[in-house]
Amino acid sequence: MTDHLLIRAARGEVVERPPVWAMRQAGRWDPEFNKLRAGLSFFEFSEHVELAAKASLLPRRFGVDAIILFYDITTLTVAMGLPFTLQPNRGPVPDRPVRTMDDVKRLDAEPAPERFGHITGLLKRVQAELRGELPVLVFAGAPFTLGTYCIDTGKNVGETMHFIQENPLVWGFLLERIQQATIHFLNTLIGQGAAAYQLFDSWAGELTPAEYMRWAQPFHRAIFKGAAGVPRILFVKEYPELEVLTTSGADVISLGVCHDLAAARRDYPEMVFQGNVDEELLRSGTPEQVIAATKKCVQAGGGRRHIVNLSHGCDKATPVANFEAYVRAVKGEV
Repeated sequence: MTDHLLIRAARGEVVERPPVWAMRQAGRWDPEFNKLRAGLSFFEFSEHVELAAKASLLPRRFGVDAIILFYDITTLTVAMGLPFTLQPNRGPVPDRPVRTMDDVKRLDAEPAPERFGHITGLLKRVQAELRGELPVLVFAGAPFTLGTYCIDTGKNVGETMHFIQENPLVWGFLLERIQQATIHFLNTLIGQGAAAYQLFDSWAGELTPAEYMRWAQPFHRAIFKGAAGVPRILFVKEYPELEVLTTSGADVISLGVCHDLAAARRDYPEMVFQGNVDEELLRSGTPEQVIAATKKCVQAGGGRRHIVNLSHGCDKATPVANFEAYVRAVKGEV
């Protein structure tokens, strides 16, 4: 459906109130999620369509305005032919880190949808359960961030840049391969009814402006151009250069705590912004503090062209009472 509150807000339409959801709204912070997971490994759990659907739908009980499917950005690289394991305190680790041009060539740039069939099945299952009640969001990792996991450097941007200096052709080829696969992946999900998508480039937020313009921005633009037809959201963790973000081709720019939402709305009145309640406050503050911060965010957003979200994902230590307070504050219930 196209008349959901979040979709209308993402298109810049006049809305009765700003919509609200949260990155990692389905996750370890929710006791009901942990009961559902019941000790299964991440990939065992996320590839079990029925369980992943139940997990994706858990935040519905809090009153969020969108459901985002539960999976990991490395799902796509697994479909491309690079298996991952999720290791405690380390994150996704590739079975065979990419090192050479031949390693990249082995990655399928347009994997058959059956290779990520648990995601298409998950989308179908969640849509059937919701019956049009809420929009279903999907996501993908941008080439820079997903590429760091493929070479097994992850969030260590220093190690990533060292790899790039030593292997610039391999790195460039890897990002182009991921870009092609990402467009294919997102278009498949859009074709099956995904209402919007978010492109995550978490670690690109630590790049210098020159590095960002070389290894992040061109790939964002290509993906947003190649996978269109629904609202497109860009998330780059705490990247301060707002002008660069707004020229990415995204319909919605997700802001961090380094940004002033009211100033962004003033300087870019035709842009839609997402954010930017501090996820650390949600983790460590009181419900009263969360309510105050959320109401301040809503006020800064001006009631239009604004989707309320966090500066990053819900931390695993986030109290349920704080998440409830966050959603209720946006909806004017507290």
